[in-house]
Amino acid sequence: MNQQNIYLSFTLVLKKLDINQHIAEINANFDLFLKRLGALVSRYSVLVKKQELSHEEAAELGTIEHFLIEINARTGELKNKLDQDLFGHSLDMYYLLKQQADNGDLGAQLKFDRFRASFVESLREGSMLILN
Repeated sequence: MNQQNIYLSFTLVLKKLDINQHIAEINANFDLFLKRLGALVSRYSVLVKKQELSHEEAAELGTIEHFLIEINARTGELKNKLDQDLFGHSLDMYYLLKQQADNGDLGAQLKFDRFRASFVESLREGSMLILN
């Protein structure tokens, strides 16, 4: 099965799921991930504090350390992707509302004004960066 088929299969499954069920599953998986990660970090701390490690413990420590570095990078990528996707969607919506408002849609004008105020507030708070 190629990557496109996997994506299409996942998309079809996602459409069939109730959104609340989907959110609940993500939350459950994330909670399990955090629980297991916590156990791994605890084991890492124990091994790091030990004065002398056996050969097996040293190998385990190296494996855990490598994995934690990898997880740190992957969670950073996930955060960046979420930030970019949310920001990109917001910009798409902003320009769609702007176009509708420019065409005389009063409802779109009200939404656009709120959206613009929200963007201005985000810029003031420093929660949004503009890169030129």
